[in-house]
Amino acid sequence: MPPGGRLGSGFLSDEEKQNKPKVTKALLLRIFSYLKPYWKQMLLVLTAILCSAILTLLPSVFTGKIIDEGLIARNMGKLVLFIGVSFGVTFAANLIGILESYLNTWIAQHITFDMRNKMYLHLQKMSQRFFTTNNQGDIITRMTSDISGVQQIITNTLTNIISNVITLVVALVIMFRENWILTLVGAVVIPLFTIPTRSAGKKRWSITRESQACSDEINGILNETLSVSGQQLVKLFGMENVEYERYEKVNKNMIDLNIRESMAGRWFRMILNTFTNIGPMLIYLVGGIIMMHYDSSVTVGQITVLVALLGKMYMPINQLLNIQVEWIRSMALFTRIFDYYDMPVEIESPEDAVTPDSADGEIEFSHVKFHYSPEREILKDVSFKLKKGKCIAIVGPSGSGKSTLINLIPRMYDVIDGAVYFDGVDVRKLNLDFLRKNIGIVSQETYLFNGTVRDNLLYAKPDATDEELIEACKRANIYEFIEKQETGLDTVVGNRGLKLSGGEKQRISIARILLKDPALMIFDEATSALDSISEQKIQDAIEPLIANRTSILIAHRLSTILSADEILVISDGEIAERGTHKELVNKGGVYSQLYETQFSKSAAELSSADLGYSEGETAD
Repeated sequence: MPPGGRLGSGFLSDEEKQNKPKVTKALLLRIFSYLKPYWKQMLLVLTAILCSAILTLLPSVFTGKIIDEGLIARNMGKLVLFIGVSFGVTFAANLIGILESYLNTWIAQHITFDMRNKMYLHLQKMSQRFFTTNNQGDIITRMTSDISGVQQIITNTLTNIISNVITLVVALVIMFRENWILTLVGAVVIPLFTIPTRSAGKKRWSITRESQACSDEINGILNETLSVSGQQLVKLFGMENVEYERYEKVNKNMIDLNIRESMAGRWFRMILNTFTNIGPMLIYLVGGIIMMHYDSSVTVGQITVLVALLGKMYMPINQLLNIQVEWIRSMALFTRIFDYYDMPVEIESPEDAVTPDSADGEIEFSHVKFHYSPEREILKDVSFKLKKGKCIAIVGPSGSGKSTLINLIPRMYDVIDGAVYFDGVDVRKLNLDFLRKNIGIVSQETYLFNGTVRDNLLYAKPDATDEELIEACKRANIYEFIEKQETGLDTVVGNRGLKLSGGEKQRISIARILLKDPALMIFDEATSALDSISEQKIQDAIEPLIANRTSILIAHRLSTILSADEILVISDGEIAERGTHKELVNKGGVYSQLYETQFSKSAAELSSADLGYSEGETAD
């Protein structure tokens, strides 16, 4: 469904008029390609629609027989016969309608199932750039509302067009067979339907747009003020009454708009009902004149049949008048979905991907350049090597490119120039699953799914035993906490781990990485947002891991990087300095400045033994 609109409204907005999708043969073929696997079911639907349309109109024909051959002729046998046949036909038409509805829904559900699966699979393949540059709400809308709209198109728009056309054609054929003059008289009123339809469409569309904007505003208030963080802010600033008044005002506006929209529909139905009565009155009038003065063979039954059939035509005519709007919106909906399908996958495994038997996790950056946009270069000619079992720490001012650098290793992004090698092979030539399986990253923004501790740990190794889970938790220094919980590993962590502290989330994240058992471990500022006690527990968990494993550390705190074999200092997208802590401090460069501003507090908390200095030796 288009933003700010409702499928089925009788009027297009200015924006929709300007952005009408170009309906081409290729677009139509692509749309119908989703129906192709279900062509047998579609054939059954068409057959059901045709049978239902004919059977639905037959009782109107039998009404003439009931009047002429039953009531006027005073023939009880025929009266009962035609009434019984009409009842049977109506019952059969309703049964077929149920079958048609089931088949319609079945086809629509399976097509949306296929489209959702295809969209989800495609989005999973998109690079990190896609998710950082596109609005998350828009991505979710394509996955949910847009594809759900396809179901409405199939069950309503498409079948309505077919059903209404068949009903009209069959009704007109029967009417012309009964009496062509009276059929033309009844058809005179049909053009009048366009007047209230268009007028009410404009009115309701205008109100609908206002209602949608008002609804968006209400949702915005609810999202802001009823979220965990929003509620805390409201309470801390004592703004409950202010927020209530803001919500009440918008809510009142919404109610007024709903009333106006409802009344606009009432006027529309009143005018429409007036027009629907004009046609039958004209048929009665002209039919009476013909029957009384010109042609006595015209019967009351015939006139009644024509009036009944004309009534059956009104709804299809009204719906077909709105088909153009529904059709344009349907095409726009498919176009929006196809736009996402057609977005190229930037990062994927090459056809001849290399898949080694094992991995050591050795890394080499060779003259790497990278930017998110050409106007701002993030990394400029970065080169370094990380040998198996060694640990490199990367430090630098915020925005210098540290996190970007490590994101190039698992190919969250690809380099603009140069190359990143994993065990001597360009990462772009490696099998993507193999590469990412052998890299584990613990970031500052730990993400836990809304489930149990066990669920989040099994994400790394679905077949892990309880013994393996417990061992990983012990090594991550989190099992003592889990053991104290009433449900242990089945403790619910809440949305994004909300029920846990930052340190607890980080240690669960470390346990998850341990279960993954990657060749290369990366810790991206894993302790920067934690208190000193939590930091120490995580530090105690990290140090044994990096002692015998290839690893990269990014940190703001001195205690985190002291155990590294080498420190790289990134400044303005380049490696400004490299060496050990002592060498870099004595050098008096960028690292020395970082040490004075960011690390000095940590240094003061550490003993000279922790820093690796002998008694009486200073950092200076």
